[in-house]
Amino acid sequence: MSPFSPVRTPHEAAFLLELSQEELFARAEVLREAAFGRKVTLCSIINARSGNCSMDCRFCSQSGHNRTNIETFVLLPDAELRARILHLATLPVSRIGIVTSGAALNTDEQERLRTLVAGLPQNVRSRICASLGRLTADSLRQMGASGLTRYHHNLESSRGFYPSVCTTQTWDQRKKTVERAQQAGLEVCCGGLFGLGETWEHRIDFAFALKKMDIAQVPLNFLYPHPETPLADMPPLDAGEALRIIAVFRHILPRATLRVCGGRPLVLRGRQQEIFRAGANALMTGDYLTTQGQSLVHDLEMIASLGLEVESGLPF
Repeated sequence: MSPFSPVRTPHEAAFLLELSQEELFARAEVLREAAFGRKVTLCSIINARSGNCSMDCRFCSQSGHNRTNIETFVLLPDAELRARILHLATLPVSRIGIVTSGAALNTDEQERLRTLVAGLPQNVRSRICASLGRLTADSLRQMGASGLTRYHHNLESSRGFYPSVCTTQTWDQRKKTVERAQQAGLEVCCGGLFGLGETWEHRIDFAFALKKMDIAQVPLNFLYPHPETPLADMPPLDAGEALRIIAVFRHILPRATLRVCGGRPLVLRGRQQEIFRAGANALMTGDYLTTQGQSLVHDLEMIASLGLEVESGLPF
């Protein structure tokens, strides 16, 4: 393995863990710049249906199995959802995500969203992503026909560790949803969550699973230990370890967009600017589903201070 080459096997990836932070980040930064130059992409999400999820994910504040103090609501009214989308469309974000809680939207809700997406201006519609749960192949094809181009569905962790995360569905069920979306012609955004108690072996196995599935958009989230969830007492990841996760994923997925998302302010705190040196080329800005994120103004100032440029496809 040359000094700045991607890794091709789990054995090579394990070697990265022996490197100093400085050397690991230097390699990752070269790989990021080779694939993306100085460009950074931003996305933002809308919590369009919140809480009362039938899944028992141990980390999730929206699971009906947990007793977290969050706002719960059904699918937002069409006019409100459209207004929020159009507001985000005025900002320098490349993608606007519509996210709903639960195993899957019902038929009526899917029809509402298809109509809404189809009715958006084309330059806005092309920026819409959706995270709507375990949809069928036909439902995914219909969402694509409405103009949706990207579907989000996380695998969360490796196949071996996933049973420690959730028991109401399997890792392979989640994988099949990803595959159905790909077969429907949708680009897929698929990543996971770190700091759940997984090992480095689990993390590396997970990265190679994404590589095998040819995932080009990979969100990297870090656990926010929500009160009243089974992981409420889990200590947040150390910032240095979180940054090393990003760097290792960059080596395994050299051309994938690595987007740092949930848990960024809590875990990285004053080291958020180092995500790009560690290999990330994208981030989620604004609030998350049930927790506060980092403001767009803060993120734009951080990106500019590093000599990087926001790539939004818009005249900003």
